[in-house]
Amino acid sequence: MNKKQAPPTPSLSCAVPIESPPGDWAAARDAAIADFLDRFASDCPDRDVLADLMVAITRVARDGAGRGDLKLLTNSFKELRYAFKVFAPFHDIRKVSVFGSARTSADHPEYLHAVEFARRMRERQWMIITGAGDGIMGAAQHGAGRSGSFGVAIRLPHEQRTNVVIADDPKLVNFKYFFTRKILFLKEASAIALFPGGFGTQDEGFEALTMIQTGKTALMPLVMIDSPGGTYWQHWRTYIKAELVLNGMIDEEDMSLFKLTDDLDEAVEEIVGFYRRYHSMRYVGPLLVLRLSSALPAGALERLNDAYAASLLTEGRIVQLNAPLEGEGEDAEYPDLPRLSLAFNRKSIAMLRRFVNDINAA
Repeated sequence: MNKKQAPPTPSLSCAVPIESPPGDWAAARDAAIADFLDRFASDCPDRDVLADLMVAITRVARDGAGRGDLKLLTNSFKELRYAFKVFAPFHDIRKVSVFGSARTSADHPEYLHAVEFARRMRERQWMIITGAGDGIMGAAQHGAGRSGSFGVAIRLPHEQRTNVVIADDPKLVNFKYFFTRKILFLKEASAIALFPGGFGTQDEGFEALTMIQTGKTALMPLVMIDSPGGTYWQHWRTYIKAELVLNGMIDEEDMSLFKLTDDLDEAVEEIVGFYRRYHSMRYVGPLLVLRLSSALPAGALERLNDAYAASLLTEGRIVQLNAPLEGEGEDAEYPDLPRLSLAFNRKSIAMLRRFVNDINAA
């Protein structure tokens, strides 16, 4: 007697059959997402963004993504979601991300310099973000104290461990992936401070410079701090000028995107002074909007137009406003701050950095 044939093994793919009518499927999906958000996110003012996120999830399913890709997406999303939650209560406090070697000993001049730098920044009401390890990272968190510190740690098979200042603190976030961790160092910071370090320090420094130079992150001060009489960053700058500037790989003006010093007074002033009048920036359609903590005098605005309009703008003049642009919407951040509106060409970032310096000095 013939045995009954076993049913075929179900496919492990989660892709929706191609026969599904695309229009009907999309309409059913959108209705289901709307119902889900009505039930679980009814008070969220950004439901349109949540809906886009859920649409992306359904598209990943239709693409038949492998389990490894799905886990990478899920884990990275979870890491970022939790990190955003940790940083959210401190949104309006300025922070400086501090990088440097995890191997610097506690009696080294660079360690002591980092402690003092962080202490001075904390006196100015700033907070510190580090990778939560020992060495320079631990030094900065000793200087800022536990209440003034965030730790953005990476899980490594060797070397890295959480320093005693930030261990078990609610402001410590542990990451599996370097790329999600890197987002936080720039997204949450208003400045970058680099002390001597290894590959990781060089990596973070170059990434920050690249993101600033290409306009992929907001302008911010970036300070490279040697110990008194030290040569680490001086040698680095010599290499950059000899190999990158002189060979035309970057412009001479790009050297103004960072400050090199061994003087802590100069380092702190470079960071704090950047926000003397300049507050923040955002794009509204084709226009760049610079928010200011105080308005520019009329004469200063005219001088800035004469000096920078030709090199920064695609058209028109730099205009000062006393209220948000219409395109910023009802949820415009910092609605009480004056603004400068300009048709920025989106490429002269180093010149824009000088422009901000002159705004602060006006």
